[in-house]
Amino acid sequence: MPLWATLLPILLMSQPARATPLAVAAGVYLERDSFDPGRQPDGNSVIFVGPHGLVVVDSGRHAEHTQALLDFAAARSTPISTVVNSHWHLDHLGGNALLRDQVPGLKVVASSAVAPALKGWLANSRREMQAMLDGGTLDAATQAMVRLDIALIDRGPQLLPDMALDGPRALELGGLALQIGHETRAVTAGDLWVYEAKSGVLAAGDLVTFPVPFLDTACASGWSVALAHLDAVPFTTLVPGHGPPMGRKDFGTWRSAFDGLLACAASDAAASTCSEGWVNALGQLLPAADYKRARGMIGYYLQEHLRAVPAQRDRYCNTVG
Repeated sequence: MPLWATLLPILLMSQPARATPLAVAAGVYLERDSFDPGRQPDGNSVIFVGPHGLVVVDSGRHAEHTQALLDFAAARSTPISTVVNSHWHLDHLGGNALLRDQVPGLKVVASSAVAPALKGWLANSRREMQAMLDGGTLDAATQAMVRLDIALIDRGPQLLPDMALDGPRALELGGLALQIGHETRAVTAGDLWVYEAKSGVLAAGDLVTFPVPFLDTACASGWSVALAHLDAVPFTTLVPGHGPPMGRKDFGTWRSAFDGLLACAASDAAASTCSEGWVNALGQLLPAADYKRARGMIGYYLQEHLRAVPAQRDRYCNTVG
């Protein structure tokens, strides 16, 4: 069963409404993520305004989110020249299909892990979702969520990158000099982050997320290594894959909380102690309204990932997709 179906009662808890694009720094804007009740999430989209076009990091999942990116481009009379996908989760690259329909000559940059994921994890997920539909037990709202993801997976060729990266690169995109980091076996088998030195903004993708780290397809030990790499980047502002922008001090708090969660998971502490530890470690970074949802999700990840038998716990530490 797809992860979101298992976590549906937690994911459907009330979330704040998404705001209009936010100015993060000079020439950098953010279309915020969403966890709206009754449907799957969209990830954050970071918009870097270059002299030769907009560079968008992650394209969302739902048409409304992706259309907001197109509307932003239209309002500025500046085309979207490039999309960089941080990883292959549908809430970060599902919007590629709509953007390709609307933007002639769009260039997409992503990890080489996207293609194997489409043939592997996402193909398996599609079969599971189709079986759920065929079972005839889903309510109308859940059917709509399932059909949306199936439709996105079926547009696989439109989700693939034009440039597939196997390692870090310095690229000029949209007339901007960008540092593209590449992390293997972290959130997925290949995660990209984007740093623009002039603005000091680092778009981290799901290497940093709220209200919890999303461990669905992750190698936790590799993720910890990736966080050390992010810490070495001289950023001023980090934009996570889900949640508001943060400075260096707040990132340090998040990183410490992540490593503390792994240490707690490796101990004999009660699951409730680890969940509460995560909430307490984040302190004011986590709104009180998110406490219940965060505790529930950490409890799930402890059981299904961090404290699972080694073969299950480490299954994504050796995958290529």
